[in-house]
Amino acid sequence: MTDTLLSVRDLSVSYGGRRVVSDVSFDLQRGRSLALIGESGSGKSTIAKAVLRLLPRDSGQAEGRVLLEGDDVLGLPLARFRPLRGRRLGFVPQDPASALNPVRTIGSQAHEAAALTGERDAARRRAAILEVFDRVGLADPERVYRSYPHQLSGGMLQRVLIGLAVLPEPALLVADEPTSALDVTIQKRILDLLTDLRTSLGIGLLLITHDLALAAERADDLVVLRDGVIQEAGPVAEVFASPRSEYAAALRADVPALSPDRYRAVLAERRIDVARPAVQVSDVVKTFRVGGEELRAVDDVSFEVAAGSTHALVGESGSGKTTTVRLLLGLETPDAGDLRVAGDSVHGRSRKDLRTVRRHLQLVYQNPFTSLDPSWHVESLVREPLDRYRVGDRRARREAARAALTAVGLREHLWRRRAAALSGGQRQRVAIARALVLEPDVLVLDEPTSALDVTVQAEILDVLTRLQVERGLTYLFVSHDLALVRQIADTVTVLRHGRVVEHGTAAEVLDTPRHPYTRSLVAAVPDPRGIRSSVPATV
Repeated sequence: MTDTLLSVRDLSVSYGGRRVVSDVSFDLQRGRSLALIGESGSGKSTIAKAVLRLLPRDSGQAEGRVLLEGDDVLGLPLARFRPLRGRRLGFVPQDPASALNPVRTIGSQAHEAAALTGERDAARRRAAILEVFDRVGLADPERVYRSYPHQLSGGMLQRVLIGLAVLPEPALLVADEPTSALDVTIQKRILDLLTDLRTSLGIGLLLITHDLALAAERADDLVVLRDGVIQEAGPVAEVFASPRSEYAAALRADVPALSPDRYRAVLAERRIDVARPAVQVSDVVKTFRVGGEELRAVDDVSFEVAAGSTHALVGESGSGKTTTVRLLLGLETPDAGDLRVAGDSVHGRSRKDLRTVRRHLQLVYQNPFTSLDPSWHVESLVREPLDRYRVGDRRARREAARAALTAVGLREHLWRRRAAALSGGQRQRVAIARALVLEPDVLVLDEPTSALDVTVQAEILDVLTRLQVERGLTYLFVSHDLALVRQIADTVTVLRHGRVVEHGTAAEVLDTPRHPYTRSLVAAVPDPRGIRSSVPATV
């Protein structure tokens, strides 16, 4: 077809002689979007790297054909391909913080992208940079131009990268998980921006994502991958609404937005004691000094969590969620107010008493890889809290650690491995086991599944809901994923700029939000039920 922008034919990729992608073929038409979806290890990012010729030179080998506007990308000498990258082939990476040089201003780095346009005059390049910054929705392009990366938020940095990628007006834009670390409202703005640019500039968009709801809402066509092999491909309405393969059907079943009642039957078995709050946060205030000015991060926040229930804290970055959690854990001291766990105040206690409170209040971090000592094996990591609290003798601690690992479904052959040898889902199970081993009453879950694929996320939630029923655990769930909150939370507190703007049951807050901010959060959640039909992809 004359309007075919990218044609991938029989693409196979190997690392060190081990094949990880096998005989992948698909077409992307000019001005349309195609999403590659699948679990970690499915080959999504590897295909993107092959298209961009970013595979490791020493170990990566690609076979087959990748045609960009008729030119065989894989067959071109590197000297002829390099001018294509940036000019005809744009790239938006997953992590903007690592993609930009921290010791150079945004403007100095932007001139490298502007040079790809062929414009030699520095003043005209600067004007083009400011114009594209304005186009991608950066409110003060001049300030952004002068800033260093650390002076901008994650959402602003992602807009910078998108602006630099589209500045040379490429024919194809490859976006690798461009919104995975962003709040839901920022995510919507970035996706709206990509859609607008694709429409106005006629750019083809190759979207790599593990978020099926996002892919179903935003892409014209889907390619579903598993272990480097295409399981199913075609227009969104066919693949997502009526999947033919068992794997695609399983992925669809794990999308939270499509199964809000998934855990209702299991959670109905809990014993929730409304009269006995496990967590009480009352009129809490916390102020920080930033650059000589006072910033009130938490402003008169109050909520209670009934024993045995799940309470969600939601809001954008900077809303006060993390500061509230740190106050509850005793890692920060409030300026005013009171925080209690099982009736005991967290603050104003001796260090010994605080250790006792913390034993009953444990934290599961967002990124277990950075919270687990890489030099220790799994069993030692889980046993360490018992060692620190001197619970029982050596044999009892070992048995307790193994019981906790068994409870989270981590098989025995993994217990002697180190964290680096585990998958993301396995590491999260280790983090949960480590939190459980002291038999706490309350778990604080800080975005525990945000970095996980939808299938692994469902597995972790299966574990958490089962443990809550079996052990009567209370959860404080911090998340920006409102579809996930709808599945498991009983009550919700919405924070904005450190203040509570809405509070109530999950059904009240998410189904009939009263505050405009809450309504904007709910409206920003990708809705795969709004999928549209499209021209079938060629496979």
